[in-house]
Amino acid sequence: MKKDKIKPMLFSVIKKYTAKQFTTDVISGIIVAIIALPLSIALALASGVGPEEGLYTAIVAGFIISFLGGSRVQIAGPTAAFATIVAGIVAKDGMEGLMMATIIAGILLILMGLLRLGSLIKFIPYTITTGFTAGIAVTILIGQIKDFLGLTYPKGTVTIETIEKVEAIAKNISTINFQAVIVGVVCLAILIIWPKFFEKIPASLVAVIAGIVMVKVLGLKVNTIGDLYTINGGLPKFHAPVISFKLIRGSFSNGFTIAILAAIESLLSAVVADGMIGSHHRSNMELIAQGCGNIGSVLFGGIPATGAIARTAANIKNGGRTPIAGIVHSIVLLLVLVVLMPYAALIPMPTIAAILFQVAYNMCQWRPFAHLCKTAPKSDIIVLVTTFILTVVFDLVVAIEVGMILACLLFMKRMSEESTVRGWTYIDPDDVDTEDPDSIDLKVVPKHVRVYEISGPMFFGDADALANITTKEFTKCLVIRMRSVPALDATAMRSLEMLFEDCKKKGVRVIFSHVNEQPMRTMEKDGFVDRVGRENFAAHIDEALEKASI
Repeated sequence: MKKDKIKPMLFSVIKKYTAKQFTTDVISGIIVAIIALPLSIALALASGVGPEEGLYTAIVAGFIISFLGGSRVQIAGPTAAFATIVAGIVAKDGMEGLMMATIIAGILLILMGLLRLGSLIKFIPYTITTGFTAGIAVTILIGQIKDFLGLTYPKGTVTIETIEKVEAIAKNISTINFQAVIVGVVCLAILIIWPKFFEKIPASLVAVIAGIVMVKVLGLKVNTIGDLYTINGGLPKFHAPVISFKLIRGSFSNGFTIAILAAIESLLSAVVADGMIGSHHRSNMELIAQGCGNIGSVLFGGIPATGAIARTAANIKNGGRTPIAGIVHSIVLLLVLVVLMPYAALIPMPTIAAILFQVAYNMCQWRPFAHLCKTAPKSDIIVLVTTFILTVVFDLVVAIEVGMILACLLFMKRMSEESTVRGWTYIDPDDVDTEDPDSIDLKVVPKHVRVYEISGPMFFGDADALANITTKEFTKCLVIRMRSVPALDATAMRSLEMLFEDCKKKGVRVIFSHVNEQPMRTMEKDGFVDRVGRENFAAHIDEALEKASI
């Protein structure tokens, strides 16, 4: 099975599908739906939209991505990675802006899959993904402090950016509601302790029930979802997008960020799933499915979606092995939406905050973050910390853009430091002891010949290193050894041309030794080989020195 095959995994696994596997998939799908229910609501609220939008996303995007996806077990829906960026888009551009940005993201994801760019995601540095993931976790945590502590903000308080949220918390900390804190702490304790003793029943569902009971039975004065939002329990309805050139232009940057983030997270989840079940996903098909799923989600009132690692792992753990489990998960959530959604109004906001606190902790990756800070090269640490800070202080768009630029610049600097141009030390032939076994590798170089050896890739970052190549008055021939040069770009090619022209004016013959495949192709395409003369290219240094001696 080829990883880049553009064919939904469902169409392949269904050929050998059994009744036993169907039963297992259905059970797994139901369990994952129970897990996804409170998470979808919590993540929707963290994204600045209503609770039903989270379920719309899990139902529509979850179904489409399972049906068309390139993974056997991927479960898709709203995820924490999108919460802060979605909240920012909704606050600034409204649902129309979010819809347009997500449609653009969906189109980009489909194009990425059709162009077979799934493998290119590996070029996003690990330091950047770790940095912005940790940053998102911090922003989610900060964003939930208000509800966890039951704080009350004056009317008109703006809390879009993370810094604004921190300032609002500091100014209004005196409005703390200790009854809300009690509910939040109890629910958080359940989320932490329950899985250690009862794995079969999701801790988040228990925490939701406990929170509702505490507020209703004990009569605690705590805000619930119903106090802050209007609950709609009907089926998802089609929403036609508002199309205008101004909106498309203004939404493209956000759409690009959503596409990149969806691609990274979904393929990362698929890779983790592969390791758990010993399978291989189809990355390009997965990208196409993610694109279709995101477009479908916002057209039916949802928000951006991607593969969810935690829900995918739960699916595998409960026996799900085909996309049928993901489809069942969406159908179960649809039934819950129609039948039980009005009861979501009873869920206390501190309970939602506690669930998101745990989500933030699980995604913060503080151990890999700390490990990188201790062991990684300084340049990687700079990228890691910069991406993290920018995600928290500004937003994900700025963090990814600056992180990628910084990573590329530091990588080029590191590569240029690895590239060297070294001249051979001249030794008089009469001083070479041919009887000495330690000198068998010494080459006899005539005095009128100078030899320079280039090591490392030759690109624009270090093209000026060729300026170190010099000739003497008595030099008649210059040998350039390139056996350790794997690649040559246009800027370095131009520097070689200038060196050749300078030698030509001085009457110095230039001979190239052991030019590798890619540099040779570049030289031939440029016409450089013909200008130098093919006879001045040698396969080995001995051959080059023999030519130089003539």
